[in-house]
Amino acid sequence: MESLSDQQTLDEVEKTILLVDDEPNIIKALKRLLRRDGYTILTATDGRTGLDMLAHNKVGVILSDQRMPEMSGVEFLSQVKELYPDTVRMVLSGYTDLNTVTDAINQGAIYKFLTKPWEDGLLRANIKDAFQHFRLVRENRRLHAELKKLNQLLENRLDEQNRLSKIELHMLQLNQAVLDNQPVAVLGIGDDQMIAVANNRAHELLNVQAGSLLTAFANQVLPQEIQDAYTRIDDDTEEVCTVIRLNKIDYQIICRRLTAPSGPQGLVITLFPRYASQIRQLDT
Repeated sequence: MESLSDQQTLDEVEKTILLVDDEPNIIKALKRLLRRDGYTILTATDGRTGLDMLAHNKVGVILSDQRMPEMSGVEFLSQVKELYPDTVRMVLSGYTDLNTVTDAINQGAIYKFLTKPWEDGLLRANIKDAFQHFRLVRENRRLHAELKKLNQLLENRLDEQNRLSKIELHMLQLNQAVLDNQPVAVLGIGDDQMIAVANNRAHELLNVQAGSLLTAFANQVLPQEIQDAYTRIDDDTEEVCTVIRLNKIDYQIICRRLTAPSGPQGLVITLFPRYASQIRQLDT
């Protein structure tokens, strides 16, 4: 299947018509009538010559006689439909098998059937409509191609996002595994007081169910001793290191502000028993 391009511009194709009729007088009369409308007019006296003209020229509209030697107009236009589906194909004839033409119209081989003798104004109007139909079909095809391209770009972006999401999930799982294997309790608290990070040791320290600290609010679930420590951080303080007592055990607590300018804002808190004997007590 050929596309409408190459030697002729699309604007030229939109004004190019092929007349196919085995009667020279009909061809001359049609050329005189249509020349005033600014069309580029190509002619052929039979279907085979018409196919040869189409092989070397891009055509928007075809107007063909029905009764011609060797190949009827419907047979000719049926082949044109397969080879050059963008063209708008019409029959102009005084003699025809109505059933044959009806079948051809229903199958999409023929856009319209016009009769001889014709009325000049009506014929010109029908050809004008045929070129408008050609432009609409071409525009729809272009928009469909653009939409298909955009859909492919969107699909590619979604695939990339899914790939990155899987990588991010894997990294989060890896980070959590690293945190859960630390011998110290680790908490990450956002500026909104929501707990975003809490490893296994933190849950064990506070004697709560694994995972229950995540998305909870620190000022609601953390012991007052921890809250008192991290609330000592202000605009002039980046880090607080002190000792607190929980469950009769002394803990070294370090509260550090996250300071990355383009990253998340909040606090990182680490707690670990102050003495080695207490560490052994917890591990047992």
